[in-house]
Amino acid sequence: MIIETLSTFPEMFDAVMSASIMKRAQEKGYLDFCAYNLRRWTHDKHRTTDDDPYGGGSGLVMKCEPIFEAYDALIGKSDSAKDDEFVPPKFADSSIKPHVVFLAPFGKKFDDKCALELSKQERLLFVCGHYEGIDERAFALADEIVSIGDYVLTSGELAAMVVIDAVVRKIPGVLGADDGALLESFADGLLEYPQYTRPASYRGMDIPEVLVCGDHAKVDEWRRFQQLKRTLAMRPDLLESAHLSDADLRYLVSLGKEEQ
Repeated sequence: MIIETLSTFPEMFDAVMSASIMKRAQEKGYLDFCAYNLRRWTHDKHRTTDDDPYGGGSGLVMKCEPIFEAYDALIGKSDSAKDDEFVPPKFADSSIKPHVVFLAPFGKKFDDKCALELSKQERLLFVCGHYEGIDERAFALADEIVSIGDYVLTSGELAAMVVIDAVVRKIPGVLGADDGALLESFADGLLEYPQYTRPASYRGMDIPEVLVCGDHAKVDEWRRFQQLKRTLAMRPDLLESAHLSDADLRYLVSLGKEEQ
């Protein structure tokens, strides 16, 4: 997969994309990543990417011209970069057009399903907002607009990092185990079951005996029931759309009777 970002602070991605799973995904060839500086597509000596809003108001608004010109350069349509350091990406002239994702508060809610769908794209381009927002005309480039939550962040770079991390984990092979991503929270609509490791006993707290019984069927059943129990207690709203078997439903009913 190819993932690119457009922002005024591309250096913010350095730490996240050069460590842990994101780093390994690139080293193993599952991911090509590049963060571009929008200032490369500006035309004034200060390389300005923002300006005062029309109609007045506080704050600054990101200009649309650098975003459009950057997009044109990244698809090989033109190279309007204003410095000699910019080299069009190796895939700019390819037939792979980027699936453009904007991060904005009014976007659709980002969730596990959305992460899975984005992971199926060959090339993603994230446009990261800053300041008071982005000139509305730039959204004409958007294939999707997503929001990671009902709160305000300093920059879209932070939101993009969250989305990219969730998406890359869905790429087959990235987590190592074939079913790694399938066993995580939300993958089947439920929260993940409790996890334990050594020591088996610590400060009077023992791990559940079922985990060392050697019966994989019992372990799987215990884990499933723990998922249901935790989801009912912490995120009951998820149960409305989760894929539940008859055994799941019977267990949930039994939990309700215990509470009564």
